[in-house]
Amino acid sequence: MVNHRLLDVTNLKKYYPVAGGLFSRHLRDVRAVDGVSFHIDEGEALGLVGESGCGKSTLGRTTLRLEEPTEGEIVYRGTDITGLDRVGLRELRKDIQMIFQDPQSFLDPRMTVGQSIGEALVIHGIKNSGEREQRVTSILERVGLEGQHAFRYPHEFSSGQRQRIGIGRALILNPKLVIADEPVSALDVSIQAQILNLMMDLGEEFGLSYLFIAHDLSVIRHVSHRVAVMYLGKIVELAEKNEIFGNALHPYTEALLSAIPDIKKKGKARILLPGSVPSPLDPPTGCRFHTRCHRVMPVCYQEEPGLKDMGSEHLVACHLY
Repeated sequence: MVNHRLLDVTNLKKYYPVAGGLFSRHLRDVRAVDGVSFHIDEGEALGLVGESGCGKSTLGRTTLRLEEPTEGEIVYRGTDITGLDRVGLRELRKDIQMIFQDPQSFLDPRMTVGQSIGEALVIHGIKNSGEREQRVTSILERVGLEGQHAFRYPHEFSSGQRQRIGIGRALILNPKLVIADEPVSALDVSIQAQILNLMMDLGEEFGLSYLFIAHDLSVIRHVSHRVAVMYLGKIVELAEKNEIFGNALHPYTEALLSAIPDIKKKGKARILLPGSVPSPLDPPTGCRFHTRCHRVMPVCYQEEPGLKDMGSEHLVACHLY
């Protein structure tokens, strides 16, 4: 079976300028995303994992152009979307949608659930109220709610139910790609598996592709085909899921994996990383991970490693290889 390329991101950068002084001059930049490249095929789920502050959410928002890229290329189905105007972006929203971490942040408390979900249909020209109501009812039932819930308000639902509403809102336009930004991190553990299974089922049913952003590798393992590991604005390792979990190469990936509880491996060594992720305002020279790496070498202080293909499209950015 031939996989058709859906999304190609090349050397994507997102910098936030920092101004100061009497005349608010541009002093330097916060390098939230600093030269990231990846692709997603049709029907594929790419997991993006890393600690808080590494740039995952900014990458997702910039890919969707909720944030304007500083540099780089985003090609969706053969079309570079970085230069699209407002009309072009509105058309793009039909195909690429986002699920947010906190559904409360995008559900207007003054609007009923039906109005919130159906709003996108109005924006995209479906004026017939009967058709809108039918489509809203259908998507609510598909995400595990009832049609009558369309007449209730967000505060009447639990956090898990609100995330189901968020998923329905994202899918109402029948998109091809969904960017899910920490969609279960705010939910109880008992609810997380239900939401993840729902997203996987919907992915198969509708032929969706996902960019699935999370800080929890066990969540990523459950939903992804390939995994990209991000650290301080850059991807440091990218490979097929089983390669990452069975043959991790980058010391950062090793440390993340060592933090996953495993009852089969009692007493396994935990790799504790000192300190926290450095500021993207002033990233370290050389390899950005060298300040916390347990396998650091002299070259790591001076030279920044590029991504190398170790075979079978297993990419790693590390001087060890």
